Amino acid sequence: MIDSQSNNNHFISESGYLSSILRAPVYEVVQITPLQKMEKISLRFNNIILAKREDMQPVHSFKLRGAYSMISQLSIEEKKRGIVTASAGNHGQGVAFSAKKLGIKSLIVMPVVTTKIKIDAVHRMGGETYLFGSNFDESNKKAIEIAKKNNYIFIPPFDHPSIIAGQGTIAMELLQQDAHIDRIFVPVGGGGLVAGIIVFIKQLMPHIQVIGVEAEDSACLKAALLKGKPVSLSCVGLFAEGVAVKKIGLETFRLCKKYLDDIITVNNDSICSAIKDLFEDVRAISEPSGALALAGMKKYICKKKIKGEKLAHIVSGANVNFHSLRYISERCELGEKQEILLAVMIPEKKGSFLDFCKKIGKKIITELSYRYFHKENACILIGISLANRLNEKKKIIDNLIINKYKVIDLSKDEMAKLHIRYMIGGYPSKNILERLFSFEFPESPLALLKFLKNVSTYWNISLFHYRNYGTDYGRVLTAFHTTKNSPKFEECLNNLGYRFHEETNNPAFCFFLKK
Repeated sequence: MIDSQSNNNHFISESGYLSSILRAPVYEVVQITPLQKMEKISLRFNNIILAKREDMQPVHSFKLRGAYSMISQLSIEEKKRGIVTASAGNHGQGVAFSAKKLGIKSLIVMPVVTTKIKIDAVHRMGGETYLFGSNFDESNKKAIEIAKKNNYIFIPPFDHPSIIAGQGTIAMELLQQDAHIDRIFVPVGGGGLVAGIIVFIKQLMPHIQVIGVEAEDSACLKAALLKGKPVSLSCVGLFAEGVAVKKIGLETFRLCKKYLDDIITVNNDSICSAIKDLFEDVRAISEPSGALALAGMKKYICKKKIKGEKLAHIVSGANVNFHSLRYISERCELGEKQEILLAVMIPEKKGSFLDFCKKIGKKIITELSYRYFHKENACILIGISLANRLNEKKKIIDNLIINKYKVIDLSKDEMAKLHIRYMIGGYPSKNILERLFSFEFPESPLALLKFLKNVSTYWNISLFHYRNYGTDYGRVLTAFHTTKNSPKFEECLNNLGYRFHEETNNPAFCFFLKK
């Protein structure tokens, strides 16, 4: 039995992991999930692409494997004490499910911004919830504190040999289902899943490559590999919240550094595109982190020009907030480079709008916004569907430039895609000195009140736009009418504690909203 009170037991050898994986009692609760061929995308990328469907587990996530692996090995005395963990969703459900199966009291500490659907899921599985902190790291610190104070057993989300061994049972199934795989793509958050897979694969079939995939805005393993040790990211993005971890685990990093073949990062649009691929090919509705490995695989195939190989990826979960599907559907075409978003200036005169549309030709226009603002020129925002992702975008832009249109490509401009496309046409009535900022607000009733109390007392808000995408935080765009000398302005914003970024010189803002 592995010591349940140690988070990083470096004494366990690789052969010890192999034994632990083979003997893991996870099949008392988990299913052997299908390894399913994705026919459409296999044809598209000239490779055999296989999806390991961990979204089909009882808790719709692979996390049940690691949670049950550790909890089931607790001694009778430890089980009587009860267990506590921290989670933003999937791990908490795995712990609650396992604890109920074994007749153990469980407490799941979750961030206060956790969506109701995830809290309810933990309750349905018999767990008690305690909401604390604005992110996973704060919740995790509180859970450890509660464990010490109440003599509970703390169940870590990823950095423990028993957790790693439980997740490693996926690799055992993969080899049993198809021993001729060339590469396996694995999503990376804290590293428990990828560590479990590589420590098993590299001892039995070391020629199979294992590639870790991270979200660009939470790439803690990539940062650790660059520094040679785990480091804490200053902040992480929350779209793929299942992998939104600031710091890779010590033991998971040790195994990744030793065995991982490669790592790749992807952006949110690519993840959205992969979610669409999963739905269209195998009718799976994945959460963002669940489609992360497929997004990385697609990018890696193009980068390395891979053809004729057998590639597997882990669909790690399907606990998606239904309302976030709106955001996903909006972004997936951009992620697949099947749409471009352009800002174009045309003459403000009779017939010029028609002339412009003629220059576009028979392209499918997905979005078009226009508002009169100047007697000589007009600005429009246009989305165009692309049939040929490789060459068509350049041809469209070149054609507009040849015809003397001023064009700005906004396809990769995050602020344009999140806000500006919904706000075309707003100018101040006179020239004013404005500073524009994008914020991430926690989704709580007091977030806006806190914001207004701190800033509106001193500075006039000249623009405010909020859009909820069904995640645990809201995207806010706001402009302030400031003076040239506002010494306390940055100090005030920093004291809010909200993640923010200045966008005053953003080209989309300057093009459409700035006088």
